[in-house]
Amino acid sequence: MIKLVRTNSENRDFIALVKLLDADLAIVDGKDHVFYSQFNKIDNIRYVIVAYEDEKAMGCGAIKEFDKGTMEVKRMYVSPQNRKKGIASMILSELEKWASELSASKCILETGKRQYEAVGLYKKSGYQLIPNYGQYAGVENSLCFEKDLI
Repeated sequence: MIKLVRTNSENRDFIALVKLLDADLAIVDGKDHVFYSQFNKIDNIRYVIVAYEDEKAMGCGAIKEFDKGTMEVKRMYVSPQNRKKGIASMILSELEKWASELSASKCILETGKRQYEAVGLYKKSGYQLIPNYGQYAGVENSLCFEKDLI
């Protein structure tokens, strides 16, 4: 049975999963990885979900406040051997629930055009494509999404 644990960015399993995520993204993003990595620091993230099965960390995700009423989804990852089991959907759903509890009315996120599985997850989960926001404005390889939580 999969157990979702609410924690923060000091969680050792979250830190280990993010290292795996960053290694994957370095390959997928190629020369663009340095640009993206500056926006993916995990210091002081207060809202983190880690998915476990039999005490083994399988995936993670986080939210952080973007502006009043908006949470940004960050650091979504499921280890390759645990994909296609619905874990990412479970993590994302729990993050949205947590965002609602924190009085957010929507979630936003950015992902890369070459991250096909992530794009599929977000579309399947009801996220709508929006113009690139903030630091991603004008970045050709970025796709930005949002979902109303109300």
